[in-house]
Amino acid sequence: MPYHEVMRARGTLALTLLVAASAAAQDPRDLVRRAIAQDQLDWQRMRDYTWRAQSVVRHFDARGKVESSRREAWETLILDGQPQRRMLEREGKPLSPEEQRAEQARLDQVAARLSAENPAEKQRRIAEVQKRRQREFAFLTEIPDIYDLHLEGAASIDGRPMWVVSGTPRRGAQARSRDARMLLKIRGRMWIDQATCQWAKVEAESFDTITWGIFLVRLNSGSRLSFEQMRVSADVWLPKHLFIVGSGRVGLIKRIAEDQDLRWSDYKMFTVDSRVLPDTAPNTR
Repeated sequence: MPYHEVMRARGTLALTLLVAASAAAQDPRDLVRRAIAQDQLDWQRMRDYTWRAQSVVRHFDARGKVESSRREAWETLILDGQPQRRMLEREGKPLSPEEQRAEQARLDQVAARLSAENPAEKQRRIAEVQKRRQREFAFLTEIPDIYDLHLEGAASIDGRPMWVVSGTPRRGAQARSRDARMLLKIRGRMWIDQATCQWAKVEAESFDTITWGIFLVRLNSGSRLSFEQMRVSADVWLPKHLFIVGSGRVGLIKRIAEDQDLRWSDYKMFTVDSRVLPDTAPNTR
């Protein structure tokens, strides 16, 4: 074998051994714990951004054919620390001038109401918003204790090296919170950025029926979720793409079968403005 090929082969082998040794040194529970902590922090930082999103929801009949669909696009703005949605499109078409004026009037009313708050009222409202966001995602912190986690190895997403961690609920595991009980019936996989310990992608699948809510919503086994995030600054990752497909029932009669495709884009750092200006050129992407 020529000398340069020998050196190339030795270099490849050394790199492979280095990656393998690095993977062996990683504790998957610690990786996931750090990734979730970063994610919780990112959700708090999300209030510093505005963004656009588009959603497609499809409902299926008993034979699996599309029965109906709904397509929407909107912009999320921050008014006095609170996110507010402004619709841009419905069913793939920009809002009519009348609908745009109605959206603008609604947001102006919200802005006027918020600006009329005294400092104590504003502080209480913002604190409650943050507490609610924390409650909504607090159950994720139970993942390292509920799951048997395994480091599958390394991968790459958008050219960035990732650790891949898979997990299934431990036999006999108990959830501390009500929201975390659904985790006991879900298995999944997480891609974690090696440089920042931010998670870039999560895939999950239910392997048993999940029931929750006062209306007894039942989600059948085999329902799937894929959730991706993207890097928007040096230390902040925010949602990019969510896809959910599943079936089940609401109550004893109503059958549900649908999928949802939700995409986020155009993240921009929030700048304070007392008035929400109309969007004269809605984004049609």
